[in-house]
Amino acid sequence: MSEHTLLTEFGYEVWMSHKGTMPVLPNRSNLQNCLTAVEQCDLFLGIITPRYGTGREETQGRSITHDELLKAIELNKPRWILAHDHVVFARSLLTKLGYDSAELRAGLSLTPSPVFEDLRVIDMYDAAIRHDIRIVDRTGNWVQPFVTPEHALLFASAQFFRYQEAEDFVRKHLGNQAEVRDRALGGAPG
Repeated sequence: MSEHTLLTEFGYEVWMSHKGTMPVLPNRSNLQNCLTAVEQCDLFLGIITPRYGTGREETQGRSITHDELLKAIELNKPRWILAHDHVVFARSLLTKLGYDSAELRAGLSLTPSPVFEDLRVIDMYDAAIRHDIRIVDRTGNWVQPFVTPEHALLFASAQFFRYQEAEDFVRKHLGNQAEVRDRALGGAPG
């Protein structure tokens, strides 16, 4: 089962470019379509893998996925981020070796491989954990490491099922505004 299937089964409308379910306007670039989707989405699930992504020519060197994540952070979208263990490990290792910033890592060269494609995935991870903000001031910085697709699905299932439960509770108990107002004012439900 994929994240797309899981979230669809929970009742979410899932926009995912590689599944072909994202709204696309043909007169826009891939980047414009993706950033518009981030602007219009209610919830953002990001997955950081050792593969950096596409669209680098459109985004002045960053992948579209990287720009989507930065846009979700900028707009303070409710977001859940997964990061593959290889990314977390590589960041930890490079930090211990003195390469703890994007500027320092920019001087390194890496031959892309199936294990790790691009060091900029670490920049994505740093953005997701809000590395630019003092630890005590960080919010929205939870990034869940995963090793296997099953680990990622477990996290997505736990988070989005709970979110849906809360949303259903609010709709059920607060959905009828007139009834809520009457109860709050001490009147009988109409």
